[in-house]
Amino acid sequence: MGAALTIPSELAPGRRRVLVTRVRWLVAATIAYNVAEAAVAITAGAAASSTALIAFGLDSVIEVSSAAAVAWQFSATDHERRERAALRIIAVSFFALAAYVTVEAVQALATGHRPDHSSLGMVLAAVSLAVMPGLSYAQRRAGRELGSRTAVADSKQTLLCTYLSAVLLLGLAAHSLLGWWWADPVAALVIAAVAVKEGREAWRGDTCCTPAAALRPDSPAAALRADSPAAGRPGAGCADGCCADEAVAR
Repeated sequence: MGAALTIPSELAPGRRRVLVTRVRWLVAATIAYNVAEAAVAITAGAAASSTALIAFGLDSVIEVSSAAAVAWQFSATDHERRERAALRIIAVSFFALAAYVTVEAVQALATGHRPDHSSLGMVLAAVSLAVMPGLSYAQRRAGRELGSRTAVADSKQTLLCTYLSAVLLLGLAAHSLLGWWWADPVAALVIAAVAVKEGREAWRGDTCCTPAAALRPDSPAAALRADSPAAGRPGAGCADGCCADEAVAR
């Protein structure tokens, strides 16, 4: 997480269509999986009186909203023009997730809430831990080649779900096997901090040399990239200089 998104070279129309289609399918798969995950987690959480499981299920609902934002963007022919709004939706979903996890974790620590054992919850967390990294990697790779900040931001949201799956699994296991009721809420606070960081990056992304805009031949960024004496150097064509900073940071 946190790797810089650089401006890609001009893509052939055929390759661009392949990547857009791939992103659409990956987003659809993410939405379908998270809908099922939310239903199972919330049901199991209610049965076991588990705040962590219910929170995990609601996180899946937020995952769906993030993926739906990308699906909405890529449903348009000129999907680059929807990038700013989609990025803001993704950023807000990160902040909402962080806020909810923080409130639930603090409440659990303050009250010493001890959920019942949930075998179904542990199986769900293990499956998500196995599935989510692959979805995140595939979407991030396609998004970077396409130059889509929204696809990359949504892949981070999916990766964050992987971390939450690990937290949930460790928390449920630690409580069931060792009686460490506090392990889950403490780890959840760390995840909340990561969510805030990713939300801030997504919120700033629309003002930091949007790669999709630079791909259009009539855009100012594309002209700068072609005409600037710095063409060919990392970050060339970045009107505000932040892409150059990111490239150097890599």
